[in-house]
Amino acid sequence: MDALDHLMTGFGHALTPENLLWALLGVVLGTAVGVLPGLGSSMAVALLLPVTFQLDPTGAFIMFAGVYYGGLFGDSTAAILMNTPGQSSAIATTFEGHKMALRGRAPQALATSAIGAFVGAILSTALVAFFSPWIIALALRFGPAEYFALAVFAFIATSAVVSHSLVRGLVALGIGLTISLVGIDTLSGAERFTLGVPQLFEGFSIITVTVALLAVGEVLHVAGRVHTDNAPASPPRRTGTPWLKGADLRRTVPAWLRGTVFGVPFGVIPSGGSEIPTFLAYGAERKLAARRARKGGRPDEFGEGAIEGVAAPEAAGSATAGTAMGALLGLGLPTSATAAIMLAAFQQYGMQPGPLLFERNGDLVWALLASLFIGSVMLLILNLPFAPLWAKLLLIPKPYLYAGITVFSSLGVYAASSSITDLWLMLLLALAGLMMRRYDIPLAPVLIAVILGPVAEAELRRALQVGQGDVTVLVDSGITVGIYALLLVIGAVVAIGRVRSRRAAKAAERATAVTG
Repeated sequence: MDALDHLMTGFGHALTPENLLWALLGVVLGTAVGVLPGLGSSMAVALLLPVTFQLDPTGAFIMFAGVYYGGLFGDSTAAILMNTPGQSSAIATTFEGHKMALRGRAPQALATSAIGAFVGAILSTALVAFFSPWIIALALRFGPAEYFALAVFAFIATSAVVSHSLVRGLVALGIGLTISLVGIDTLSGAERFTLGVPQLFEGFSIITVTVALLAVGEVLHVAGRVHTDNAPASPPRRTGTPWLKGADLRRTVPAWLRGTVFGVPFGVIPSGGSEIPTFLAYGAERKLAARRARKGGRPDEFGEGAIEGVAAPEAAGSATAGTAMGALLGLGLPTSATAAIMLAAFQQYGMQPGPLLFERNGDLVWALLASLFIGSVMLLILNLPFAPLWAKLLLIPKPYLYAGITVFSSLGVYAASSSITDLWLMLLLALAGLMMRRYDIPLAPVLIAVILGPVAEAELRRALQVGQGDVTVLVDSGITVGIYALLLVIGAVVAIGRVRSRRAAKAAERATAVTG
């Protein structure tokens, strides 16, 4: 009951007119910035940091939290409508969300995204408020070997589940890991795959890779099919109502809950942000859909616009953000770029996040937690009614729409680094994305490898240093053994499922040949 009493006190502070205004300003700014490709909540918080030093600390952090959550809502809008995620946390949403938009179900995709983000944020924030001691205890049990095992799990699980071909999935994983190795080795200072080009010493920006492969690569892919498509291009027809029907809710509610379960643990461990849980949530939904289809249930719509493929990643991403706030406040551990900037803001105000923060600055902490609930409700009210309005962007003729995507993508990449070299790299990677689409090589393993490759390498080397070169240190705890065992189980299930699918396909071909 102590936590509930503290939370009610926090609501008392957060519901003042002044703090409500800062919360509203934060969620609006976060949503607006999240829609733009290459930008995100971390950049918005960084830009606001010098401006807010004259504010009361409680009001400043309430606005920062609103920007953080608002960015998550805004990211998915561009991801669904234009296949251009605002941040890497929205990458998994693009796979089915954009297909839904092309089928005329953009309002339903946007509504699914908004409600999923709301569900994940509310549930994860409630867990932080009432169960923060247990979440902190889980985070403290992870060391370098556990982080490396987690990264390996994400690599293999994504390659095996997201791709229809394990070989193509592993090829994509290799491409992503190669890209992640470009630059100066932080430990030895050696150049790796830079070809002597100084602009490559810092490696590839994740913004450049994401925008190039997903946005500009899609533009080139569409442009390459202009003269090969038999049907004339026409804007997608909107189907159904702009709200979710009962059939949609029966599919999305379990997916929102499963996505939240994936996202909650990842917010308290520095494993690369919300990318891992969003990809894992997407892969799990895809696997469940394939299993239902094999058993004669609902047809598998993945690859054509499955609504579960939007619901689960969105809930997972928001749940990760919620528990990331718990890790920042309770441990002083920033597990995302935005949380790292907020940590700097705490320090500028003379406060150090950690267990003592709840004792020394309890009023601020509980007002901040209460504002996360308030901000989530504000975001749902602001975004849900505007889903049909956002969907009208798809009525823009394709030449103008894709030209606009190219312009905004280029501006986003240049704004992130102010480097012409990054624009050339974007073009080269976009050509690579075009070839990957042509030969059916999945993009998800490339993106997850680029994001987590540096993390995996750093944790592997750190673990080996701790073990003085003994590789058994990588499997020296129950957590690592459990992660690798789960990976083997998933691999076996995927392999058995694919063997059965091939046998069923061959049996169907033989039956067709006999009857024919």
